[in-house]
Amino acid sequence: MNSYMQKKETVERKWYVIDAEGQVLGRIAAKAAHVLRGKHKPTYTPHIDCGDYVIIINAEKAVLTGNKLEEKMYYNHSMYPGGLRARNAKVMKEKYPTEMVERAVKGMLPHNRLGRQMYKKLFVYAGSEHPHMAQKPVAMELK
Repeated sequence: MNSYMQKKETVERKWYVIDAEGQVLGRIAAKAAHVLRGKHKPTYTPHIDCGDYVIIINAEKAVLTGNKLEEKMYYNHSMYPGGLRARNAKVMKEKYPTEMVERAVKGMLPHNRLGRQMYKKLFVYAGSEHPHMAQKPVAMELK
C-alpha cells in the first residue's frame, strides 16, 4: 500500500481568519501554526508547503496567563557589543502587539527554509480591520 504524497502544483490554499480577542496567545499561535503547516488537511505532506493562509485580527487583545506580562522577556541583539535589548511582555503588548503574536507563531513553525516559506502566509493585525476581504477568508473558531 502506498502513501499519498501531494505535489506542490496540486496544493489548494484557503484563507482563514482567527480573532484573538480574549484568547490565550499560545493557543492562537498553536492553531495558526497548525493551519500554516497544513496539518489540518488529509493531504498533509511533510516536505511540501501545503498549508493555508492565516489572518489574525485583534492581536492587541490577546491574553497572557499567569505572571507572563511582567516576567516573560523578549530579547533582540544588534550584534554590536552591549547591543542586547530586553523587553517584557507588557511593553511588547502595548507597543508591538503584532510582533508578539508573530514571534509566538514563528517559534512553532519548522526552523528551516520550509518554515520560512510557511511564515510568509501569516498576516497579523492589531485591530479588527484587514485588507484581505477580496480573498473571502473563513472565520476559524478556537476550541
